[in-house]
Formats: sequence, C-alpha cells, structure tokens
Amino acid sequence: MARACLQTVKYLMFAFNLLFWLGGCGVLGVGIWLAATQGSFATLSSSFPSLSAANLLIITGAFVMAIGFVGCLGAIKENKCLLLTFFLLLLLVFLLEATIAILFFAYTDKIDRYAQRDLKKGLHLYGTQGNVGLTNAWSIIQTDFRCCGVSNYTDWFEVYNATRVPDSCCLEFSESCGLHTPGTWWKAPCYETVKVWLQENLLAVGIFGLCTALVQILGLTFAMTMYCQVVKADTYCA
Repeated sequence: MARACLQTVKYLMFAFNLLFWLGGCGVLGVGIWLAATQGSFATLSSSFPSLSAANLLIITGAFVMAIGFVGCLGAIKENKCLLLTFFLLLLLVFLLEATIAILFFAYTDKIDRYAQRDLKKGLHLYGTQGNVGLTNAWSIIQTDFRCCGVSNYTDWFEVYNATRVPDSCCLEFSESCGLHTPGTWWKAPCYETVKVWLQENLLAVGIFGLCTALVQILGLTFAMTMYCQVVKADTYCA
C-alpha cells in the first residue's frame, strides 16, 4: 500500500516538475530571443544597467529550469537528498517573493521617489552610444502610453539643454517634431501614466501572483509528501 502511494506521488511530482522545467525553458527562450533581437530592451535604470527584461527572463528561466530538473531527478530516483534540496530551493524562492512583496508595499513612497530620480538620471543616456535598449524602451513607452518624460516633458530640457523633446513625444510623429512648440507634444508624465495603467490592471497582476504562489505551494506539498513517503518506504523495507 505504501509503495503504491509512493508511486502515485512520484509520477504526479515528476509530471509537475516536467511542466515546471518546460515553463523555465519557455521563459529562457523568450529572454534569449529578446537579448538577440532587441538588445537590452527595457533597460530604463542608469543605476542597474544589467536590469533589463531580457536578462531578468534569462536568469529566471535558468533558475526555474534548474529547480525543475532537481525536482524531476529527485522524483524519478526517489532520492531524499534531491527531494529535500528541491523543497528548500522552492521554499527559499517563495519566502523571497513574499519578503519583496511586503517590503514593496511597506516602502512604496520611498521606492517611488528613488525610481523617479533614477529614471530621470537615465534620460541623459537616451540616444547615446551603447544605450540602444534604453533609447528603444523610452521611445516605445512614450509612443504607446502617449506621455513624455518622467514627471513631465520639461525633464527632456535638461537632457538636451534646449527646449526640445524626443520625436516619440509628439502628438503626430514626424522627423524632428521634437523641436516644435510644446503644444505639439504629449503632456502626461510617463511615470504616473504607467503607474495608473498598472493599478488598473492590478486584478490581472494579483491573479498572476496568486497562481504563482499556488503552483509553488503545490510543488512544496508534492516534495514534502514524497519525501515522507520515501522515508516510510525505506523504514518499511528495513
């Protein structure tokens, strides 16, 4: 009976971790594709130039693949050490995510102020050599969200040392339209516009976060259940 129960948990955990590993492969693949085709797309921070969408996806994908591989191997080999390693790694990730979420909500105002300062600093790298990712990211954000600058369009005046903005700030795009009068530019601040968009989509973000947490809890449950079953089976055989 104990053996049959162990076999059921074993194959369930293997299937779960195989999906986990495949998910990691997908995330890694998207990250590599972004890095190859878009450069450092979405690198808006001057303080953390390596903090790009591509790099984050590559690191996340590789880490998920590693955890999934350990889980698969632990399940198929019925190895207590690997099962415990998988459990501890997943628990560490879960606790880290929970800590980040708590700190984010506790220090929202401070994070807001720091982020705006850092983004304004990053504007000075716009259009410069070796900062294609940052330039593309700002152009896409300003065009798609119909906004200009971090706090307002005057943020760009300090960058250019003139009354001008990038062409992506224009109500109607045309070559060198950023040299025209302010009446032809978007007035909305990008930071607040993106923040409002995220708040409006908070439900989707919350559902994604909840699903991620549930998947991790399910993985922890499978790992600990199988670990206990392996210990029982070893005791029974002994």
